[in-house]
Amino acid sequence: MVKNGAKNVAAATNTIKKILITQPRPETDKSPYFELARKYSVELDFQPFIRLDGIPAKEFRKQKIEIANYTAVIFTSRNAIDHFFRICEEMKISISQDTKYFCITEAVALYLQKFILYRKRKVFYGADSTNKSMFDVINKHKENEKFLYPCSENQQDNEIINWLKANNCEFATPFMYRTISCDVKELLTKTEYDIICFFTPSGVKSLFDNIPAYQQNGTRIGAFGSNTSRAVEDAGLTLDIKAPAPQAPSMVAALEQYLAAHKKK
Repeated sequence: MVKNGAKNVAAATNTIKKILITQPRPETDKSPYFELARKYSVELDFQPFIRLDGIPAKEFRKQKIEIANYTAVIFTSRNAIDHFFRICEEMKISISQDTKYFCITEAVALYLQKFILYRKRKVFYGADSTNKSMFDVINKHKENEKFLYPCSENQQDNEIINWLKANNCEFATPFMYRTISCDVKELLTKTEYDIICFFTPSGVKSLFDNIPAYQQNGTRIGAFGSNTSRAVEDAGLTLDIKAPAPQAPSMVAALEQYLAAHKKK
């Protein structure tokens, strides 16, 4: 249930039993999440807080963005990659083999292998999964490039847009999908979680769409990615677990560190 009151705060401080991962359940039992659950005797629930609805090609055409005219693409998620190539297929757009791809993380960059012949000379990503490190890479290659930043109709990263403007880059932000909050109110009101882990700013928004008066009251909050971390803090929540970090490149690794430290207390 949604925690409320000092008694629950004290209880949450003493033990960690249930963790909510705001993503779909892994398809394989070999996922490191399940090893984590066994190792620390915690119960994991998986529940997506958002769903993505693709914008149809017919509707996309109204934006009047000629994808083939752009020479570089910025990707901040696997979802953006999926919908970019979906739109290209629906509209029968052929992407040049010389197109450059700039990705927020190595994992996102490697996901491109589903759609293109992966060559390091045209796929780039930052050193530490932050916008700043991605900007550093883009800065080395931005000369004469025209950038596309595919994103959700209702969730753009203003830091990326502002950087492109400040650096006089020619760019467009095609909307290729919509982020919709899932109905998770019943889950949150019936189950008391000690940790909730978020992976997108939209996931944080979904929390408050479902429970506008949500109070943290001792629940630890985890966030993956700098934008998600910022969304947690902007919402007035305390951020306890942050990934990626030098010693915690994934949410599983960050949870492991947190649980290990908590166990020693």
